Amino acid sequence: MTLTPFSFSTVSDIHLEWGGAGKLGSLLAERFTARNLLLVTDRGLIDAGLIAPIEAALAQAGFAVTVFDEVVADPPEAIVRGCTEMARGKGIEIVLGLGGGSSLDIAKLVAVMIGSDQDLSEMYGIGNVKGQRIPLALVPTTAGTGSEVTNISIITTGETTKMGVVSRQLYADFVLLDAELTVGLPQIHTAATGIDAMVHAIEAYTSKFKKNPLSDALAREALRLLGDNLLAACQDGSNREARENMLLGAMLAGQAFANSPVAAVHALAYPLGGHYHLPHGLTNALMLGPVLRYNAKVAAPLYAQLADVMGVQGDGDTQARSDAFVAHMLALMDASGAPRRLRDVKVTDNSLAMLASDAMKQQRLLVNNPVEVTEEDALALYREAY
Repeated sequence: MTLTPFSFSTVSDIHLEWGGAGKLGSLLAERFTARNLLLVTDRGLIDAGLIAPIEAALAQAGFAVTVFDEVVADPPEAIVRGCTEMARGKGIEIVLGLGGGSSLDIAKLVAVMIGSDQDLSEMYGIGNVKGQRIPLALVPTTAGTGSEVTNISIITTGETTKMGVVSRQLYADFVLLDAELTVGLPQIHTAATGIDAMVHAIEAYTSKFKKNPLSDALAREALRLLGDNLLAACQDGSNREARENMLLGAMLAGQAFANSPVAAVHALAYPLGGHYHLPHGLTNALMLGPVLRYNAKVAAPLYAQLADVMGVQGDGDTQARSDAFVAHMLALMDASGAPRRLRDVKVTDNSLAMLASDAMKQQRLLVNNPVEVTEEDALALYREAY
């Protein structure tokens, strides 16, 4: 069988080490000559005591560190612009993003914008970033978004809308995976971010246009790691093996969907985050079940393969194996403790039509879905999730 032409890109330098954040200064010093560093993070990590020892390690290695700690969930454009102005004023030469997906997304954009006269508004969409960026290193503190290895940044552009910047310049130069940083993550966030990563793997594996052998291999291994370790990480947050496997799985899923893009689960999740300010991982978890069932009429052969990857017991034809996979995912989400219905997170029934209308704005994602999703379909999916 001949292969369909495909491209695959990812971060060139990845280091995994438990406790590696304590060596971050030396890890960066041996890779970069720049020493005037901007650390992009959020106030919660500073208050939790995670940032101070990392600052000390950086200073010991000769870095002059400026901290930007104003990142919030669903970051608005003002955060990007404010961080960029600070970086320009300090003559920053290298950016380090440390935190959840929002901190990493901000760091990626600031590294591009600091030396560019292109406005952020001109960057939205696919391949619209011009010019280059300064050196960029990323360190995730959640096993979820995979943002450390994607070329995507998601920004809140209005009261309720989100847009993505997708460009090769957003791939980092260096990524550190230190699962010790994820130990303090509460159970509900561990569940939501873990399911988010599983969504990335599933949607990459079933993506309509850019699915390819490399993304498939990464998605399968990601789903195996995540499925085997989600409940253990939720039940005992200090379980080193579970935490490391979750972080590695989330990263592999990020590599997969950066090349074989996500689809309807994310398209339907974004309006929930925009209107109700719910965490991204949680919104994906809420929409996964309905979308899995909706897509099964086309994706059943792929779901059957993923059932085998996850060790789902049972025999039967393709449809039976597909049904078993969907049932397994639903049971896993139930057992994780993540909220399962829109009504459980205070989404109101009278907003579903508005959410469906907003979801139609996410055509960048919807085109990748194995089954077409109309506004009427989106409304039915929200009702099913309600």
